[in-house]
Amino acid sequence: MILGQGVLHNNLVYPLLRRFMDQGWVTRREAAGERGQTRLRYVITAAGRRELVAKLSAFSDQDARSSDAFRLRVALFQLLEPHIRESVLERRNTYLRGRLQHLQMLEENFPLNRYAGEVISQFSAETKSELKWIRRLRSAENSQKMEAANA
Repeated sequence: MILGQGVLHNNLVYPLLRRFMDQGWVTRREAAGERGQTRLRYVITAAGRRELVAKLSAFSDQDARSSDAFRLRVALFQLLEPHIRESVLERRNTYLRGRLQHLQMLEENFPLNRYAGEVISQFSAETKSELKWIRRLRSAENSQKMEAANA
């Protein structure tokens, strides 16, 4: 599993690796295995890294609605320029603030039974928690900028 994306099967991985090799994004080398067998080792190329960074840098409003798309980018923030990281954080923050307003509107304007109220309450708590996390990420970014400026 990669960042909660589920199990990757050979029928998915190897066709992708072939496509990435055809594009020049990945190279394949033979390497000795632990028990003397030959293993194939795949390595990202400079062109592959540029493509990865370009794909990660493209963070649309639709991506901002996806927890998985957001978390993937945060997990790989070290590959992204500071202004791209801030853009990702801002887009997700904007989406979450809108989501929280929508949830509050539901609570205020619709008669919710016990279970529906529990769901709304849980979504609200998760949204508030993620907004707090984004504030921590931004704070860490700002601290890093200040350290770099003082160095």
